Amino acid sequence: MASVRYADIASRPTEFLDFTSLTLEEFQILLPPFEAAFQAHMAVWRFDGTPRTTRRFTVYTNCPLPTPADRLFFLLTYLKTYTLQVVQGRLFGMPQCKANQWIHVLLPVLLSALRALGDAPTRALAALAQRLGATVGEAAAVVTPLEEESAPAGATAVIPPPSDAPAPAAARPVAPAPVSPLLPMTARNGASSAPKTLLNRRTVIAARKKITP
Repeated sequence: MASVRYADIASRPTEFLDFTSLTLEEFQILLPPFEAAFQAHMAVWRFDGTPRTTRRFTVYTNCPLPTPADRLFFLLTYLKTYTLQVVQGRLFGMPQCKANQWIHVLLPVLLSALRALGDAPTRALAALAQRLGATVGEAAAVVTPLEEESAPAGATAVIPPPSDAPAPAAARPVAPAPVSPLLPMTARNGASSAPKTLLNRRTVIAARKKITP
């Protein structure tokens, strides 16, 4: 099965940026901590998610992602394009079940690499303020959009309610939304929830066309 390789795209910088959202220089900076995190992960865990108890991880002969660059390129391409896993597998020369395994192994590896570089996305205002060297209020001003946009010409002015009036329901504080994951995740080997028609059973009755005598 033909597949895309890092070496095939690395010679075309613009196309490489389209595939991964990274320049070649940025890719090379991310690659060493990514491979270190991958080896640390595979030293403890097997590909199927069970603890490793016997032999160490080695790249087998027909591995679809034989090099560190291929593994990182595979995951960044998936995150950039977010294709169906069957399409991602076809693109990189593997069946959907193997693409599913590689994605779920490499996602936490990438997160570990980004944390090692100090580039992991911040999920809390306090952490963002610490990274920016600012106060929490200043950090909130960076990420919070303006509540009011400039009114267009001819728009009717809205008179604000008095200060002692109860706040409208839309303005009342609501419970914070659950923290979203850093990276898109899908269930491991999740079966389709679509109903299936068992055509090989005699009890299945197909719809009959009504014929008027």
